[in-house]
Amino acid sequence: MPFNTVDYNPDDFANLRHIGPSLPELETMLAVLGFESEEALVSAALPPNLTPASRSDLGKPLTERQVLEHMRKVASRNLRSTSLIGMGYYGTATPAVILRNILENPAWYTAYTPYQAEISQGRLEALFNFQTMICDLTGLEIANASLLDEATAGAEAMAMSRRLSKSKANAYFVDRDCHPQTVAVVRTRASSLGLDLVVGDPFVDLVPEGVFGALFQYPGTFGEVHDFSALIDRLHGSRALAAVAADPLALVLLKEPGAFGADIAVGSTQRFGVPLGYGGPHAAYISTRDAFKRELPGRIVGKSIDARGNDAFRLALQTREQHIRRQRAKSNICTAQVLPAILASFYAVFHGPKGLRAIAERIHLQTVSLAQALEAAGNTILSKSFFDTV
Repeated sequence: MPFNTVDYNPDDFANLRHIGPSLPELETMLAVLGFESEEALVSAALPPNLTPASRSDLGKPLTERQVLEHMRKVASRNLRSTSLIGMGYYGTATPAVILRNILENPAWYTAYTPYQAEISQGRLEALFNFQTMICDLTGLEIANASLLDEATAGAEAMAMSRRLSKSKANAYFVDRDCHPQTVAVVRTRASSLGLDLVVGDPFVDLVPEGVFGALFQYPGTFGEVHDFSALIDRLHGSRALAAVAADPLALVLLKEPGAFGADIAVGSTQRFGVPLGYGGPHAAYISTRDAFKRELPGRIVGKSIDARGNDAFRLALQTREQHIRRQRAKSNICTAQVLPAILASFYAVFHGPKGLRAIAERIHLQTVSLAQALEAAGNTILSKSFFDTV
C-alpha cells in the first residue's frame, strides 16, 4: 500500500498490525483450494441455510478504535445497580496491589494451568498457599488446587461419596438449604449417573440408612447456621459419607466442617477478593480426609526437594481426568480455576489470619445491627443463629 500523506487515514493501517494473512497470501491459499474468492469458499463450506445472504446485515466492518468507541456508547446506557443476589455470590474488594500485579498482569492471567512445573514455581507456590488456606479453614487434611465453581463442586462431592461409600443405597441427600444452583447441578449429575436424589430438611427428612451420602449447606442459603454433628454421626453409623458446602469467610469465625465430622468440604472462594464479573469464573474448593486423597478430583500441588536440595513445587497428584482414560476419570469437567484461586490465595496472604478475622467480625456485627434494627421496626427475624444473612 503506497503511503500518501494527503490521503493518510490511520484506520487504513490499523489492521496491518494484527496477525493474519496478507492479501497476496489469501490469494495464494484460495488458488490452492481452487476458489476465486473468500465468498465462494464460504458458500461451498456452509450449509445452504447458513449462506451469507441468510444472515442479518451487520453493517460495514469496524476498526479496533471504532469498535471501542461503539462499545463505550453502548456501555454508557447501562444502569449500575447494587446486586443483592447472595446465594454464594458477594460484592468484594480486590486490593489494588493484587488487582494490578496479578489480575491485570499477563504473566499471571495468560496461564491456564501450570503443567510445566520448572517454569511455574511462583504459580505453583500460590496454589500451594490456596490448598493450605482451604485445609486451615475446613479442618480437613488435604485440598486440591481448585475446582470449577461451588455448584459443580457439590456434584463432585456426590460422585466422590458414591466411589468411597460402603453403603448399598442408591440415593443421595441434599439439604434444601443448599444454594439453588448447587441443587440444580447436583440433580443433573445424579440423573446422568443413575442416582436417586432426595432434597429436604436434614433434621426431618434425612434417613441415613437410605442414602450413601449427604450434602449440607453451612451457613444455609437463608443464613441459618446449624451444627450437623449428630446427623453426621448417624450417617457414619450407616456407612454413608457427609459433605458440607461452606462459606470460607464464615469459616474464619465458625466451627470448621472437619471438627464436626465432615468427610468432604466444598465451596466458593469468590469472597476472597475475586470480582463478581458476569457471574464467574470463581474458583471453588474441595477438601477431604487424607485417606480419601486418591478419589479427590483435579490437581494437587506438593512441595518437594529438587536435585540441588532446594524447595521445589510440583503437581504431586493429578487424578485421571477427561483427557486421560476417560472411562475411569475421577472427573469429566474442567477441574481447575488457576487464576481465581491464585487471587483468593493472595487475598488471604495480603490480609493474614488477623485481617481475615477482622473482616469476618465486621461483616457479622453489621448483620447483627441490621437484625436489631429490623426487630426494632416491628419485624420478626426468623434466623436464630447466623453469620451475614438473615
